[in-house]
Amino acid sequence: MEIDKKLLLSKISAAKEGNQPAFNYLLDTFWDLVYGFQLKKTSNEYEAEDITIKTFSKAFNRIDTFDDSYSFSTWLIAISKNIHIDMLRKKKSSLYSQTTLEQNDKVNSIPDDTPSIEDKLISEQNLAQLLRDIKKLKPHYQEVIQLRYFREKSYKEIAENLGEPMNNVKVKLLRAKKLLFKVIKERKSH
Repeated sequence: MEIDKKLLLSKISAAKEGNQPAFNYLLDTFWDLVYGFQLKKTSNEYEAEDITIKTFSKAFNRIDTFDDSYSFSTWLIAISKNIHIDMLRKKKSSLYSQTTLEQNDKVNSIPDDTPSIEDKLISEQNLAQLLRDIKKLKPHYQEVIQLRYFREKSYKEIAENLGEPMNNVKVKLLRAKKLLFKVIKERKSH
């Protein structure tokens, strides 16, 4: 897949300014690359997806540290490798650390106040059909959609409920909305 370097740099620059569609573009453009890389390393879909979510969470949190003179995909893969190594170390030592409240407060917020194309299409669906569409998603995506849209929980409440850092929840929700959008579009095209 050939990526237009000028477009990519403009999206990275916009993401550094907190532009939500730019974050969506980066997630959509590089998700398969990072996920595929981790799937080869772990041979486990759940672990690969979890590491990929954490990779984008960390990347979006630290997007302002990205140096444009380097490849963005290489930067993401490096973050992904480090997360995988950290997870292996934690498994070996059986010490699981929890994100502190101080770290959660420092999380760089990814704005999500502008309804996306996915939000608009999802909101137009008949509730019964929407629930059937949601059931086609993996359970952890179903859960984050349920908490956000049906129980109207804040990101902070979802993070506490799932025991995950807030940025992971944001990335997981972005991904869930994209997948749900795809399910709805496929159903409507048949």
